Amino acid sequence: MASSKSSQRDFAKARRKDLVAHLLRRVDRQMLALERRRRFLMTADRKNDAREKFLLGGIVVRSGLSKVDRAFLLGGLLELARIAPSSLEHRRLRGIGEEAFKVQMLDGGTPPMVEAAE
Repeated sequence: MASSKSSQRDFAKARRKDLVAHLLRRVDRQMLALERRRRFLMTADRKNDAREKFLLGGIVVRSGLSKVDRAFLLGGLLELARIAPSSLEHRRLRGIGEEAFKVQMLDGGTPPMVEAAE
């Protein structure tokens, strides 16, 4: 009769393999969590960016400049960007803007900035 060999198992190697597998699973879970966090932050950044653009678009509409040529509007904004924040012109324009925000526009009425220009 043939005798079967008893298999000798190296329990130290088995435990090491189990430990490596456990560590790999843990790293994988951490990577998945980081990926979820990255997607969440990207979504939040996109939402904040969209909100800022929406608010800026509202300012353009409120000023009565929604129908003007885009190049004209951009040129005007670039000129405004050159004004130093501490200058008298900056304070004057800021005052005009603050007053315009305080004035409640009536439905269908002309924006306060357009009335002043006419």
